Amino acid sequence: QVQLVESGGGLVQPGGSLRLSCAASKNIFSIYRMGWSRQAPGKQRELVATITRSGSTNYADSVKGRFTISRDNAKNTVYLEMNSLKPEDTAVYYCNYRNYYSDYDVYWGQGTQVTVSS
Repeated sequence: QVQLVESGGGLVQPGGSLRLSCAASKNIFSIYRMGWSRQAPGKQRELVATITRSGSTNYADSVKGRFTISRDNAKNTVYLEMNSLKPEDTAVYYCNYRNYYSDYDVYWGQGTQVTVSS
């Protein structure tokens, strides 16, 4: 199994930007898909962005055009660049992965808090 450590969260004003990082304990090159999800208080976890081994990306409608996911296989790290942040983006953000021949995502991290407020 792969352990994930998220970092980069913090407090920003609306319209600001943050870059989140997810460090994996093992080489992510062999993993089918990496992603970022978030969970706000009282809300279900929402998958916001994914990136496959081949580099294909997918975004939730709520973040499309504002967030960008990327990966550095050599560093075993996945990033989430967040721009034009809104108060509704406030949540704990988690990194996740999905193995080949699996239909579910695995979460293995503490998460990092993102707060968007003036």
